[in-house]
Amino acid sequence: MKRLTVFCGSNPGNHPSYLLECEKLAELMVSKGIELVYGGGNVGLMGHIADSVLSRGGKVIGIIPERLVDKEVAHNGLTELIVVKTMHERKAKMAELCDGFIALPGGIGTLEEIMEVFTWTQLGYHSKPCALLNVNGFYDSLNIFIEQMVTTRFLRKEQKELLLISDDAKYLIEQMESSKIVYQDKWLKDKI
Repeated sequence: MKRLTVFCGSNPGNHPSYLLECEKLAELMVSKGIELVYGGGNVGLMGHIADSVLSRGGKVIGIIPERLVDKEVAHNGLTELIVVKTMHERKAKMAELCDGFIALPGGIGTLEEIMEVFTWTQLGYHSKPCALLNVNGFYDSLNIFIEQMVTTRFLRKEQKELLLISDDAKYLIEQMESSKIVYQDKWLKDKI
């Protein structure tokens, strides 16, 4: 894994563990030579993960839409800042540049971003691993909801297992590095 896209909040959250986990993830990524791809802001967890990677000598690529440059206060100290026209272009570029995706805590945008790339994995548009870093149980309720999708047969168990969930960043990175997602398009062909 050469690059990892990290989705996270433009706010810092209400517990110091969120910021601390950014630092731990940054340390791990830099120690493994993994570059950060993220949303390009300098506020909240977004800014903290970028600064944490940079302060450890790592490389950071930020991607931000023109409209959000001022609103999210674009980070001007990155290795590279790519300004795009739309949110769709932002997400496509983040997906193009990385080898996997991980979501730290965040708001509705973070949830939308990780669920979209998870859907792309499920449908076979890419075979890049997707993960939730479950800091302080942040994603517990989402995990229960996804389990409900399985029990009510709106999601297959093997599809759910494509989304890695753990409170341990090292474990997630190791799982992502060894992940061999084999897309079984027979299931999809049978459904369309």
